[in-house]
Amino acid sequence: MLGFGLSIEPQLWALVFVMVRVGAAFVAAPVFGAVGVPLPVRVALSGAVGVLVLGVHPVTPPAQLFGLATFISVAAEALVGLAIGFILQIAFAAPLIASELIGGSMGLGFAQSVDPQNGRSSPALGQFFTIMLTLLFLSLDGHLVLVDMIVRSYAALPPGQAWMGAERLQAIAIFGGYAFVAGLLLALPVGFLLLALNLVVGMISRSAPSLNLFAVGLPMSLAVGVVALAISFPAMGDYMVVIVRESLSAADKLVLG
Repeated sequence: MLGFGLSIEPQLWALVFVMVRVGAAFVAAPVFGAVGVPLPVRVALSGAVGVLVLGVHPVTPPAQLFGLATFISVAAEALVGLAIGFILQIAFAAPLIASELIGGSMGLGFAQSVDPQNGRSSPALGQFFTIMLTLLFLSLDGHLVLVDMIVRSYAALPPGQAWMGAERLQAIAIFGGYAFVAGLLLALPVGFLLLALNLVVGMISRSAPSLNLFAVGLPMSLAVGVVALAISFPAMGDYMVVIVRESLSAADKLVLG
């Protein structure tokens, strides 16, 4: 009996309890938390990983289904899962910041479209960077590393002792600045060339005030930006690999210690 006259199979209740942490991580994490991923697929993945967790770690769920201790335990499980996924989501915000910096200088700030990852409008250049980062994340087996972290989290933060300390929550908040640093470094090669172009255009405007810079500056910025992206994209791809590895390492250290 689990309270209020309800009864449920102990194995099923343990699986549902484990799926709280796993499902929270999948909701907050990139790729798994995309709008295009159907809800039944997320539930099925959470159940599959939950079966894996129960086969590795002996998880004892709360005795009563409706009770204050149960609600607190469920909230603690959800907090751990959200923390793991949120750290990865922070790193995936770096391409959007880089696209804002590059697109604003190139004159592509007005090019907006619906992002299939989150269902909101975002710069078209940012979607291109996000797709590349997602493909690199999958090619580096980031989704498998995420599942491994979720399974190992039951050893580092077992149910009933899953509340993370204030120092870990503070470290996760401080890690939010990494998105701005990574976005700036990702946009640095193209941004530097566009800055040099703006300096040249500024000197031309001072030397020839009658020149129509609106007719010359915008096409020139767009052309230089496209060429700079084509030249610097291999280096940007290498740094995207660094972003993926740093995010996975940070999730492992900040959450699991």
